[in-house]
This record gives sequence, structure tokens and C-alpha cells, in this order.
Amino acid sequence: MPPVKLIVTIPAYNEAATIGDVIAEVPRAIVGVSSVEVLVVDDGSTDGTAAAARAAGAEHVVSLGRNRGLAAAFKTALREAVARGADLIVNTDADNHYDQTRIPDLIQPLLRNEAEIAVGSRLLGGLRMRAANKYGNRLANAIMQRLLGLPAIDVSTGFRAYTREAALKLNVLSDHTYTHETLINALDQKLAIANVPLQARPVERPSRLIRSLPRHVWKAGFVIVRSFTLYRPLQVWGTLGMICAVLGLVPFLRFLYFLAQGDSSGHVQSLLIGAALLLIGAQLYIVGLLATAIGWNRRLMEDVLYRLKDDEARRRSSENVPAGYYTNGEEARRKSNVA
Repeated sequence: MPPVKLIVTIPAYNEAATIGDVIAEVPRAIVGVSSVEVLVVDDGSTDGTAAAARAAGAEHVVSLGRNRGLAAAFKTALREAVARGADLIVNTDADNHYDQTRIPDLIQPLLRNEAEIAVGSRLLGGLRMRAANKYGNRLANAIMQRLLGLPAIDVSTGFRAYTREAALKLNVLSDHTYTHETLINALDQKLAIANVPLQARPVERPSRLIRSLPRHVWKAGFVIVRSFTLYRPLQVWGTLGMICAVLGLVPFLRFLYFLAQGDSSGHVQSLLIGAALLLIGAQLYIVGLLATAIGWNRRLMEDVLYRLKDDEARRRSSENVPAGYYTNGEEARRKSNVA
């Protein structure tokens, strides 16, 4: 069996108090894995998170310079892990919410080639979080499961494992959160997803991501709607078109009924409203068809992007060049920010 390198990625923002405990809990000897490394992406922390991560034994620390958000930190984590030769990547949170000793269980479906992404599901193991967050998670899970036809999968968890191929294929467009979008993207690319039950620890301090629950719900909802529109355009626009067409049939049939009774005067408005709704429905369906055709071109571009990312990762891995994600591009800052 060829050697398997696992890199545990930890996006972190002002988590100096807990990052050391998270790193210390990462198992360094796992059956089927030849080496385990930790990569921390410091998302512009001001409390010394990067220094705390280095002191705790993280092999790689990448600093973004300023706070760019969870999605940007996650994208950087995947790119940097692949560039450092990772065969498997486990992404976890820096707030000690997840039990890192469960990493061997999380990666088992990947080691057995049963899946390309494994999701640590708190739904199966029990949600331990604030009431507002718990019910928000359940609502998001219900919506995603209904629309995607998924089993009881935890769509909001950040505790996930990825193969190298999956990490290269995933594309995150959101600047807020990545959890929902990556699942929709993975399903669009036919990546196999495994569900691993786990229990998570309660986190009492305020969420770094959910500073305002209504705002987070709005942003997360927008990401879900945008992702569905992007990856399943015919389903979205076709459904809207069908609704308009059905609504348009009602006044149209009303007009035909009165016309058959010999009373067509005074009912022209029903004909106009029905015709307008039917026309709008047809146009929405055509938009779905055009968006689907554009989606075929997007798939070709994603394949090109995959090859470019693969080539860059192989080049950086062979040259051992730790190129990070920086705000100013200065070489001095580059050398000081990447270890």
C-alpha cells in the first residue's frame, strides 16, 4: 500500500485560547496513514493565534494578513494542504467543538475507497450547541435534504475529510461560509459522500461566524439559493416556470369557460392575465435551458481549473515553495507569514 499523508487543516480566527488543545488532540499515529501534519490558517487574528499554533506543534502556519472570512480561510487551507503533498485532508474547527480523536473514524470511508468526502454528522451523534444554532442547523439540514434528496447528513458541520482529488475539484464562490456550497458542488461533480456519526462538544462562547443570527441565516440562505441556481438551473427556473404556467391556466380556462357559454365580453382581462403568466412561465423555462447550456461550459472550465490546480500543487510540492495567500505580495512578509 502506498504511503498516505494526512494533513489536518484548521482555519482559525482569534482562537489562541483553544487552538493548542485542538492541535494536541490530533492523533499522530493512525492505521493506514504514514504521516500526520497540522496546518493552521490564521484568518487575520489579533490575539496571537498563529504564535499559539506554532507553540502547540503545528507543522504549517499560514497567515492571511487580515480577516477574510471562513470561506477564504477554508479555500486557502485546501490549496496549501494539497501543495504540501496531502493525500487526505481533514478540516476541523479551532474552537475545540469537535473531538479530534475521531479523525481515524472519519477518514475510514476514504481509506477504504468508499467515498471521496466524509462528513462528521452531529445529527446522528447528537447536537450540542446553543438552542438558536441547533434549530437553525436543523432547518438548514431539512431544506438541503429535501431539495437534494440527501439522507440525514449534517450540512453545517465543518468536521469533514477530503481526498486530494475532491479538494482539487471543489470550488467555493461564497465569502461567508463554505459548508452548504461544497456539498452542492460535490453532488454536482458526482463525488461520493459518506456520513460518519459523532458527538461534538458544546461551545459556550459566541460564534465567530454567527455574530448575528438573522444576518447569518440571510447570508447562508443566499448561498444555498445561489448554489442551487448555479448547479441546478433547470430545476430552479423550470419549477418557477411551471408554477407560473399553472397559475396562468386558471384565468385562461376561466375565459374559455365563459367563451363557451357565449359570454366573452368583460372577461378579456382573464385572457390577458393568463397569457402573460403562460408567457412568463415559458420564458423562465427557456432561461433554465440556457443556464443549463452555460453549465456545460462551466463543467469544461472546472475541468481546466482542476488540471491547473493539480499542476500548481505538483510544482509547489516538488519545489517545496510555500506560496501562501497574502494581501500585499511582499517577499519579506511572505517569508515571515508561512512556516
